[in-house]
Amino acid sequence: MNDKWQAIHAFWNSFGIPAYDETSVPGDAVMPYITYNAAVSEFESTVMLNASLWYNSTSWAAISQKADEIAQSINGYRLEQLKDNQYLFLSKGTPFAQRLEDTNDRIRRIFINVMGEFFTRY
Repeated sequence: MNDKWQAIHAFWNSFGIPAYDETSVPGDAVMPYITYNAAVSEFESTVMLNASLWYNSTSWAAISQKADEIAQSINGYRLEQLKDNQYLFLSKGTPFAQRLEDTNDRIRRIFINVMGEFFTRY
């Protein structure tokens, strides 16, 4: 079972590439990877969980496929078990994904919005 922080970490690391809290990306990290904000709140409340996909490429194809994979994994919603009767309910934010420019023309970045709700089920 996970606590809130572990559940967020496990979710972003479930896509086959490394995921790092945006405040602790190792200096030797190699793209592709995901950076995410780790936001938690009280139970029965909602948080916005943002992430960025980072790829070193001249094409948007692979990074767009990964964004689609994340969207499909949520598929309307996704439920992560925490402790006992506690859960993290995930749904797509609006907009879900958007491409961002970088000063380096080889860096591809897609910013992703996910809504998270921590709740207790009795």
